[in-house]
Formats: sequence, structure tokens, C-alpha cells
Amino acid sequence: MKAMILAAGLGKRMRPLTDNMPKPLLKAGGKALIDYHLEALQKAGIQELVINTHWCADKLEQTLGSGSRWQLKIHYSRETKLLETAGGIVQALPRLGQQADDLFLLINGDIFCDLSISDWLARNQAFEATQNACLAMVKNPDHHPAGDFALDGDRGWLRLKEHSGLPSYTYAGIALFRLRLFDALRCRTGEALPLAPLLRQAIANKEVKGELLTNTTWMDVGTPERLATLSQELMKFSR
Repeated sequence: MKAMILAAGLGKRMRPLTDNMPKPLLKAGGKALIDYHLEALQKAGIQELVINTHWCADKLEQTLGSGSRWQLKIHYSRETKLLETAGGIVQALPRLGQQADDLFLLINGDIFCDLSISDWLARNQAFEATQNACLAMVKNPDHHPAGDFALDGDRGWLRLKEHSGLPSYTYAGIALFRLRLFDALRCRTGEALPLAPLLRQAIANKEVKGELLTNTTWMDVGTPERLATLSQELMKFSR
């Protein structure tokens, strides 16, 4: 299985820290945010991944290099303009698999999570016949109290929250996708395409499962304040 880390964003909410630095290279606990993901992928047995780049692309690519430091093979998918999440995935699809049923792991580059990727994959990669995705979900953080999607049980089908009557949770930025989910978008390579409409349609079609992460530290590291909070927490654990 291959993986993709989303790392092309401008990091506007992180300014001035990202004026001359891609957000995934910002440090928390003495280590770049993206380092935690690369270490987790290596531990999970992932050998090859794609990282999309745009803002300060040269700096990110030069810092990470080929990935040999983590026993990984990194391919870069440079975006001359921001393609948004689904657009970035579509551009990278040729590097992520060959068959429609192939799975790939997607991780947002601006989150922190101490989840064991290996354990999560073991629990969730046995897809049902009609299933095209599995999303890791978390309890709604203070900055996103409404959540994204409803979940039928701690592990079950995702529902559109406005129609379900079930508890809603927040997408954690960790997911497994079948390549075929993006088939209809392949002809739109190079376009800026958001992921949310595709997910909402797939959820409405009952193609997406989810798992609520418990006993896991997770944070959307989207602002300087959250980065400082994460750094403080990680430094506590390192003492």
C-alpha cells in the first residue's frame, strides 16, 4: 500500500511562521510536524509515498529528500497552482496505484496524531464490496464544535449529519481510499477540486465507513497558538 501526505497549503493561519516556511516543516516538540507522519508510515511498513507541494516547495523537497532517512521512497507532486485536496489527489493518482480497487492512505500534513497507523490499517483495510473509503474521526474540538459527519456507532457507516440524528464527529485528516472513488475526476487533472463534495456524495451513497479514535492524542495544528500548545504537551512527554 502507498500513502500520500497533503503538504501544499499556504499556511495562512500560521503566519508569520509560514512566511518563508511550509507548514509541515514547523517544529513541535523539537521535531518537524511531517517527521511524525513519516516515522509513523515507516513503522506501519509503508515503503512508498507521494507528498504534494506548492508553498516553499523547494525547501520542503530539499529537507526531506528521497526519504531514505526514514527508509521510505518519496515522490513529489508539485502543484504550480493550488489544486485543493481532491485536485491534488487526482494529480498524484498515477503514483498511488494501478487498479481501481487499490487502496492508498491519505494524511493531512498539518495534523498531529499519535495513532498507530499499523493498528488502524489492520482494523480498517478489509473493505466491503460497496465501500470506497474509511475515515478516522475524532470528537469535535473546540474550534469545530459542529463536526463534519455523523457516525453509526464507533465503527460503522458515515452519514450526512443533517439527515441522520446520529452524533457527529470531526474528520481527523487520516483516511483510506479506493482509487475508484476518484475515477470521475481523472479527466479534470490540473483543476482545483475540493474533497468535501466528493465525500458527501459517497457518504450519501453509503460508500464510506468511519472509526472514532479513542485514547489517541490528536490536534489540527492550524494556528501558532495550537502549535505552541502541542509543543508544550510533547515536551512534557519527552522529559
